[in-house]
Amino acid sequence: MGSQVLQILRQGVWAALSGGWYQDPHQGAGVNALHLYLWLFLLGFPFTLYMCFAFSPHLFSKLSVYCPVIAALFIVLKMVNYRLHRALDEGEIVERNASERMDRGAKTEQSSVSAKRKDSNGPSTISSYKSEHTSSTHIESVLSEHEEESPREEKKDGKEKDCGVDSEDDSSSTTDKRTSSERTAVEVSTNSGVQEVKGSNAPDEMHSQKGLGASASEEANKNPHANELTTQADRPPGKSPEGKYSAIKTKYVSKERGGTDAENAHKTHVSSEGISKKRSTRRTSSTNSAKNRARVLSLDSGTVACLNDPNSLMAPGNIKQLTTSKSDLEAKEGEVLDELSLLGRASHLESVTRSRNSLPSQATFPEGEEQESASGGKSMTYQKYLLSLPQIRLNRLLTMDTDLLEQQDIDLSPDLQDHMQPQEEAAQKVKQYYRFWILPKLWISINFDRLTLLALFDRNREILENVLAVILAILVAFLGSVLLIEGFFKDIWVFQFCLVIASCQYSLLKSVQPDSSSPRHGHNRIIAYSRPVYFCLCCGLIWLLDYGSRNISTTRFRLYGMAFTNPLLLLSARDLVIVFTLCFPIVFFIGLLPQVNTFVMYLCEQLDIHVFGGNATTSLLAALYSFICSIVAVALLYGLCYGALKDSWDGQHIPVLFSIFCGLLVAISYHLSRQSSDPSVLFERLQSDLIVCIVIGILYFAIHVSTVFTVLQPILSYVLYALVGTVGFVTHYVLPQLRKQLPWHCFSHPLLKTKEYYQFEVRNAAHVMWFEKLHIWLLFVEKNVIYPLIVLNELSSSAKNIASPKKLDTELGALMITIAGLKLLRSSFSSPTCQYVTVIFTVLFFTFDYKSFTETMLLDLFFMSILFSKLWELFYKLRFVYTYIAPWQITWGSAFHAFAQPFAVPHSAMLFVQAAVSAFFSTPLNPFLGSAIFITSYARPLDDFLWVQIIIQIQSSAGSDDNNLNSIFYEHLTRSLQHSLCGDLLLGRWGNYSTGDCFILASDYLNALVHLIEIGNGLVTFQLRGLEFRGTYCQQREVEAITEGVEEDEGFCCCEPGHLPHMLSFNAAFGQRWLAWEVLVTKYVLEGYSITDNSAASMLQVFDLRKILTTYYVKGIIYYVTTSPKLEEWLANETMQEGLRLCTDRNYVDVDPTFNPNIDEDYDHRLAGISRESFCMIYLNWIEYCCSRREKPLDSSKESPLVTLCYGLCVLGRRALGTASHHMSSNLESFLYGLHALFKGDFRISSIRDEWIFADMELLRKVVVPGIRMSLKLHQDHFTSPDEYDDPSVLYEAITTHEENLVIAHEGDPAWRSAVLSNSPSLLALRHVMDDGTNEYKIIMLNKRYLSFRVIKVNKECVRGLWAGQQQELVFLRNRNPERGSIQNAKQALRNMINSSCDQPIGYPIYVSPLTTSYSDSHEQLKEILGGAISLGNIRNFIVSTCVRSCPQIPLTSLIHTQHSIIYSIQSHESARTMTLVLTSCLIMKDKATFVFFFSTITFCSL
Repeated sequence: MGSQVLQILRQGVWAALSGGWYQDPHQGAGVNALHLYLWLFLLGFPFTLYMCFAFSPHLFSKLSVYCPVIAALFIVLKMVNYRLHRALDEGEIVERNASERMDRGAKTEQSSVSAKRKDSNGPSTISSYKSEHTSSTHIESVLSEHEEESPREEKKDGKEKDCGVDSEDDSSSTTDKRTSSERTAVEVSTNSGVQEVKGSNAPDEMHSQKGLGASASEEANKNPHANELTTQADRPPGKSPEGKYSAIKTKYVSKERGGTDAENAHKTHVSSEGISKKRSTRRTSSTNSAKNRARVLSLDSGTVACLNDPNSLMAPGNIKQLTTSKSDLEAKEGEVLDELSLLGRASHLESVTRSRNSLPSQATFPEGEEQESASGGKSMTYQKYLLSLPQIRLNRLLTMDTDLLEQQDIDLSPDLQDHMQPQEEAAQKVKQYYRFWILPKLWISINFDRLTLLALFDRNREILENVLAVILAILVAFLGSVLLIEGFFKDIWVFQFCLVIASCQYSLLKSVQPDSSSPRHGHNRIIAYSRPVYFCLCCGLIWLLDYGSRNISTTRFRLYGMAFTNPLLLLSARDLVIVFTLCFPIVFFIGLLPQVNTFVMYLCEQLDIHVFGGNATTSLLAALYSFICSIVAVALLYGLCYGALKDSWDGQHIPVLFSIFCGLLVAISYHLSRQSSDPSVLFERLQSDLIVCIVIGILYFAIHVSTVFTVLQPILSYVLYALVGTVGFVTHYVLPQLRKQLPWHCFSHPLLKTKEYYQFEVRNAAHVMWFEKLHIWLLFVEKNVIYPLIVLNELSSSAKNIASPKKLDTELGALMITIAGLKLLRSSFSSPTCQYVTVIFTVLFFTFDYKSFTETMLLDLFFMSILFSKLWELFYKLRFVYTYIAPWQITWGSAFHAFAQPFAVPHSAMLFVQAAVSAFFSTPLNPFLGSAIFITSYARPLDDFLWVQIIIQIQSSAGSDDNNLNSIFYEHLTRSLQHSLCGDLLLGRWGNYSTGDCFILASDYLNALVHLIEIGNGLVTFQLRGLEFRGTYCQQREVEAITEGVEEDEGFCCCEPGHLPHMLSFNAAFGQRWLAWEVLVTKYVLEGYSITDNSAASMLQVFDLRKILTTYYVKGIIYYVTTSPKLEEWLANETMQEGLRLCTDRNYVDVDPTFNPNIDEDYDHRLAGISRESFCMIYLNWIEYCCSRREKPLDSSKESPLVTLCYGLCVLGRRALGTASHHMSSNLESFLYGLHALFKGDFRISSIRDEWIFADMELLRKVVVPGIRMSLKLHQDHFTSPDEYDDPSVLYEAITTHEENLVIAHEGDPAWRSAVLSNSPSLLALRHVMDDGTNEYKIIMLNKRYLSFRVIKVNKECVRGLWAGQQQELVFLRNRNPERGSIQNAKQALRNMINSSCDQPIGYPIYVSPLTTSYSDSHEQLKEILGGAISLGNIRNFIVSTCVRSCPQIPLTSLIHTQHSIIYSIQSHESARTMTLVLTSCLIMKDKATFVFFFSTITFCSL
């Protein structure tokens, strides 16, 4: 706990204050020193310049040095950082070991006494574009032998050499600090030379080879890629190693066959020593750590040279090629190894499995060979005897445990380690360098790794990111220097401002991770740009406000007595922004500012909602799209309004141009209110709204061009105000309260009940009640008639006054008129719930209270609508806070909650201020760690909590995850809501609603949170979040709270006097007022699936029940094989006939031990198996009946091929069941396991007698699998009617009915999900549940029906606050405690259910739907009341149906066919001729109805 607090203080608090710098104990002194000096430079450089030249007349010229220096610093750092990452990604590696450096140091001395030593290992280049799995390991080793042996073949100095390898030093085990994602695969190629061996070098070489001949394979396995380095410069151009492989191998074979054994051994020794002694380069440590599993099957070139010589190993000359194991093939990508190579590798595997005492010793050698080894002769003898039995070794290798092949490297045995010399170990130390290209032909070597580089600076993956960072750093420096030059900061505030500048610039190099406003775990690339962007905005705003205060001397525009262009007001705003800028460290530490993309989305959404009357948006692109659409609409309408205001006005005459403006304003507002923020549906909405918008525009133009808004004043205004108040009060207050479960929290039941209220089980769709029809008609009149008339009335009476020079003048007045009219109309079309309150309050306030402050009723309504939206938000926040911290219902989830509760009481005034500020900026007010202390979070859009768009659906491999399988029901619920939600909201079935509201749907097992995100005119975009069926203890307590009733409560304080009839008791009424949620409806009807689960173990506990299941299994197979259309093809199949030939014998019996007399009804006890005779005795009658139901009956006699096929299939099916049960059918658990395996379709054909089934696998898929699935349903039916299925006709009809109406499939099968989403009437599945230590099988039965839900409305500010608190706690404060106090149950706020429904990883819902839009046009009941959408297609269909009804003598198909012909002709530009022919024919026949029909078709097709 203490270390976590220190980490938060260091990496969270201090880093947030400094802009990213902190002392990291996990990094070296160099990294921390660089960070410190860099941060001090960014802080001290501008401050030093200012202090040195503060009183200089050339202050500007001196400070102008600051920007170029910062530009140069950031350009260099970003370029170097980017190039270093590129070097690690794509660059080249240079490796040098200690022997190379020693050779370079002693080059002069060695040249006088001996031949020069040239290390074969350096420098080498490694291209990381190639794969590490390259097959050049073996090939290039042979190539390097060939290239180094060629000059030596001419000399033949007779010196004997050993086949040995150098030891691997400790550096080869050093793990590279790269992350796994940055381990680039490499293909190795090097410049290696061959030294001519002198006589004076022999003792040194003999000393280095001592005891290592026998350890060649061990060394090879310790360093699998030790000799992947081959000569690059010596290769002929254009010839790859793979291209030379065949020729060189042929050369080796010819030399082996043509020369003597001694010569071959001599040549092998000469070639191998040049490789093994001089070439000691090791693979890179990153490659070493990435490919552990391929180590034990790798060879160095020395070992390959020895093992590829069969004569030296006493092996036959013919070498059989073998492929390696699967893991080795993955490492080598298909490298082909011979037997002896595998045998050489086996020596290391055996050394791993035996002790040091079991190693062969020199005492076991023949005398001559032992002397040779002791005198420094052929140490190959030791290795030769290790591999003297190739076939035994090969068998031991091939039968060795594969786990041994994948283990880590182990040390050599002590006997072999004694021969390793420290000098040679030091000589083999390899150090990695990366080539950093300065110029095209100039590079330097640097020693670096990925983690160190990431610890130094943040990585910018794209060039654009680097350019943006440099530009922002320069802008910060420039704007900061400008403000310093202008003298905005004095004394200590200069240093504070330089500290802010340093933090903004440093965050571009090393940002705060995680930041307090970061919405997700892990590295956030966007958060690095937050500080500099906000700094630039604030500095630019400071400069603009100061410039405006100095250059504006008059107060031209005033609103409500306030001059917005007053210099004093501008100076006050400038000082406020200055103070805010100086507080940047505190602001970013608390997390009051979001990241840049969130801020842009928030700003566009808030402007669109409050200024243009738009809706909430679902993404950044949607916010920009909606905002741009509003700007375009204002621009189009502004011209008309400006032209109309320039025209002449009088008391009784309004210009026609202004009437056109009003008509277009209503039409465009209507269209924008029906438009979703998704631009993909724009064209579709345009088509749907085309006719309606034209009609609306013409209608309201006609109304406005009349004198109704001038002659009837002021009576018309009062009538409209009274009408909107009455209709709004009844529609949005009285009716919703009367329909609530607890009206006004006083009555114990709804006063207006639905038909389903008293129904125990809902069987039909919800019945439309009279008050629902009244609600929808009142709502329709209110938003489509009353509000547009009010807005047009205010436009007519206020337009000229607003555009007067005394107010806003013509230019600004036209803009304000357009914006105000658009905002009021769009908001009334989209969300008219609270509009009547705004209108009534505005009229009363500015008519009777403060009439002198009015700025015309149009502007009053515009500004008061913005104010009321903020007041409603403040009301919800305060209600959430007081409900959450009420002392009589507080629930402490942890000790910190008990500590924070008393400290929150004295800060109530500060809490009120925070609530007001958060309401003004629309930010969440979240409880800190779930306690009673509330803090303001950063500003965010309404749907900013959609961090991770996950859709948890059923996967094929998720058979044991109960929650994952249950998620399909939430997906089906989402589909149902998509069709009905918008219509139900308009019918008032969910009460009042607004953007951002959250509802909980609760039933017996489903608990889902529905989040309304975007609400338009006839559309709703929502998201559903499904919770676990069997939730935690805390979730169950809260589910009980929302489902239990309070009608029976009789408490009054401490006594129980009872309550009045149909009323709540005092305690119940008091308690309901202190909840952050309320029950709206208890019988909300929605189409869904009822789930019934029965334990399969209880249904198959005894043998008799399992025998019944097996019997139905056999009968199901017979049914499906006889009803298959491929039956005749199967009977004629020769392969099947041959496979079933033995079954044709009437005395045939299958005595497989998997058959059991306890579960097989046709078991023959006399023959101890299932005979054909016993099978026919039980099932022949069923076969004959099924065959008789075929359209073309077949021979079903006892000796017929059909009976033979049925017998073979039934035996196969039961044998498969036994095999899946591990031949333990008597055990219930094994039987259920096998049954579930067959139900999934996992059939194992284990007997050779059943292989005939492979002739046509359709028998398994279409006969056996449906048979086992149908048997489960028949077995269930057996409990309700035990003897009913004894009659073959009843059983046959039952199976046929189930086939038509029931889908039986495994829940991981795609057919299951498709059936659920396509509303199949019934489904059945067998589920295996392994959760929380349980291991059980359930039979799941789904029946489609109408379900009843409880609809609970949750305070939306409660949801936003709790989600924001969880984000801060998990992301910024890093609290990983799964039982943290902030998610414990709190019934008054549903804390656990709300927190668990948030997106992962903050919450843990089992299903989160995509953003789904529901349209009112898809609601059938609503269309019956209001009619469908008025579109071209619907009008055409209406005319067609009317004509068909009036012309019964004309077939409908003929009309449709003729209509399609007309449409085709019109599209083919033959409309004139077609129109003439059709209409002339109709007139000749004197058929007026048909004439009207075809005329309308042609007209609308032409449109």
